[in-house]
Formats: sequence, C-alpha cells, structure tokens
Amino acid sequence: MLKAVARHASFTRAGEELNISQPAVSMQIRQLEEMLDERVTEHVNRRIHLTSVGQKIHQAAIDILDRLDRLEGELQELKGEVKGPLDIAVVTSAKHFLPQYLGEFMRQHPQVKPRLAVTNRESVLKAINDNRHDLYIMGQVPKELGMEAQPFLDNIIEVVAAADHPLRRKKRIPLSRLASEPFLVREQGSGTRIAVERIFAAEGLEITPFMELGSSGALKSAVMAGLGIAVLSRHSLKFELMTNSICTLDVTGFPLRRRWYAAFPKGKRLSFTAQCFLDSLLDKQNDAEQC
Repeated sequence: MLKAVARHASFTRAGEELNISQPAVSMQIRQLEEMLDERVTEHVNRRIHLTSVGQKIHQAAIDILDRLDRLEGELQELKGEVKGPLDIAVVTSAKHFLPQYLGEFMRQHPQVKPRLAVTNRESVLKAINDNRHDLYIMGQVPKELGMEAQPFLDNIIEVVAAADHPLRRKKRIPLSRLASEPFLVREQGSGTRIAVERIFAAEGLEITPFMELGSSGALKSAVMAGLGIAVLSRHSLKFELMTNSICTLDVTGFPLRRRWYAAFPKGKRLSFTAQCFLDSLLDKQNDAEQC
C-alpha cells in the first residue's frame, strides 16, 4: 500500500493500481499511522509525500518484500518449478514482438502469472530507479543506471514514408536531403529518436521535428496520412509493408542495425521464473545466429 502511495504521490492513483477505492487507501494509511503513533504521509502542493518516518518504513517494506521474493524464487529453484509472477516492462516499440515471446513461454509454463507494462522510455527509466519490475526490454540501455543487459534480437530501424511519397523510388538519398523533409518524431528521450539524432549530428545536421507523437502507432498513422516521414523499427511495420500502405526509403546510413536488450539492475537477483524467461530469450537469439 505505502509503496503504491509513494510511487504515485496520490491516494487516488495508488487505489487505481491496487484496484481499491481512494477512501480505502486513506483508511489503511490512517490505521498504519495510528498503530505507529506517527505521521507517514503529508500533503505538499496538492500531492502526497512520505514523511521521514514514512520513508524509513517504505524502505523497510521494500527490503522485506525483496527478500520474500528472493526466498520464493530460491524455493522454486530447489523444486525446479517455473511458476508465479513474472513482471516485465517494455518500451512501446517492443510491444510488437514481446507478447509473442511471452506467449510461447506461457504455453511451456502455464503456472506463470505474467504482467506486461508497455510504456515510454522515460517511464521505464523511472521504473528501473524504483526497482519496479523483473526485466526491462529496451533498445537503448542507460549506462548511467548500471544495468546488466543481454542482447536477444536484432532491431532494424528504417526511414518510412507514405506509399506515394516522391522519394519512394530514389536511391541513396543523402541525409541532407532528408533533413529538409517534415520529420515526425517520438517524444524526447525515445531510444529511436536518440539513435537517429546521433546519425544526423555526426553529419553536422539537425532534425527539426514537424510533429512529435507518443507512440509508433501514432507515427505510422501520420506517415500514412502524408504528414511527413519517420524512423521506425521494422518490427512495428510488418502489416503496413505487407499491405503497401507505407514504403521504406533508401537513405544513406540506413537501415540502422541495433539490438533489443533484456536488462535489469546490476546486483539484482532474478527470480527463478524471470531467469528462465531471460534464458528462453537468449536461446532464441542463439538459434537465430546458428541458422
């Protein structure tokens, strides 16, 4: 309960996460304060914050729950059982392929209870800081956060345009020509946007975003509507390329070849189930390399 309140700085949003009402959250926090005879939360600028006592209890709760999770994983490992919770966070571009991997794993281990959070890169970075999930699937792993990262899938990034775009039949289009096109981009901090901006910066060029959109789906819709060009992972383009509703452009330096990573904080001991899922991802990568 206190973890959810601390995470959202709101009784209402904590209740939404826990599927209980806001008054029920308030009542449980009040009961905790009465038991301790101490305030654990306070209102500051219309937001809920933990007091110093609340912060200590919050950290103790994290430590206890983490130890219980590890104990559960150790018991499962001793029994050789792959079951229980599996909590994964993915950046939005990974939603186009990760469910397939997860579905295959679930068919082999039906007692696993998965939770898949699909969100933007900024929210994934915050979740890493909060140690909120077992594994994080991303294309750009933040070095400053000290992560263990295992590549398991190629991430091919293409320049795309509407099917009738004037550049669709041009060959070896220079980046300088591309920079003059209306560019549709993801939000600041997006892994794909970071990679593309670096490519242009290396040539002394800069992208001037024509429109900033919050998901690959929104980008595809805008491209198909003829609003501009965009850069997207090939994993998100299967249907559009198959139906010829989007075309890829032959641009110098593209496609970019990156990797998808399964990552977790260094020092974190994965549960037996999470480790088994990670192993299944790496096995698929090894199989692909041998083909």
